[in-house]
Amino acid sequence: MKAKHLMTTDVVTVPPDTPVRALARLLADRHVSAVPVLAADGRVAGIVSESDLLRRLAGMAERPRGWFGGLFASTHADAARFARTHGAKARDIMTTDLVAVTEETLAADIALMMEERHVKRVLVLRDGMLVGVVSRADLLAALFGPADTTEAGIEDTQIRKAVETAIRRESWARPFYIWPTVEKGAVTFHGFCDVAEVRTALRVLAEEVPGVTDVKVEVSTMPRAIYGAE
Repeated sequence: MKAKHLMTTDVVTVPPDTPVRALARLLADRHVSAVPVLAADGRVAGIVSESDLLRRLAGMAERPRGWFGGLFASTHADAARFARTHGAKARDIMTTDLVAVTEETLAADIALMMEERHVKRVLVLRDGMLVGVVSRADLLAALFGPADTTEAGIEDTQIRKAVETAIRRESWARPFYIWPTVEKGAVTFHGFCDVAEVRTALRVLAEEVPGVTDVKVEVSTMPRAIYGAE
């Protein structure tokens, strides 16, 4: 299986001048852990992840370097660290050392790259332009999902991606607690949901996706622990 069969194509992106506060809210609202930063020409300039935001927060609490420590300091490194921990826009805190692949890169090669580079996702580029993102979750779904690499198996992957994208667009859906699997065009929703109307809406949502042959909503009652109850 290749990147083009795994990648999420409905990728949330931001311009370089996006305020840090807006970035934090975007990650929380969209339930994503990172967003690519696109330059004016449409090319990827960097990526801002939850780690970048947390690093900025932690850096603001750093104590000033003492006189002795300053003897061994690097002007370049200190200046870069200051910009990343005090910057107010995406361009200031984004990671520019990007890990990217092409649409033809094999899943095994992507997994190895993630392991070696200690990253949770890779960008998929075509002629320098962003066409998708492959995350660890995408790889795990491919690994533990149906091992069918025939045309039908690839179509199931595409249907699952389309359903997941549709879920993320709806305010009533909670993608953190609900996820779909697809086998031979049949969609099954798993996870937790207590609202009958949401279960109905999930069925309707999936039925609208081209290629879907059947829909089952096999969700469970939400555990009390998720609500933070005793």
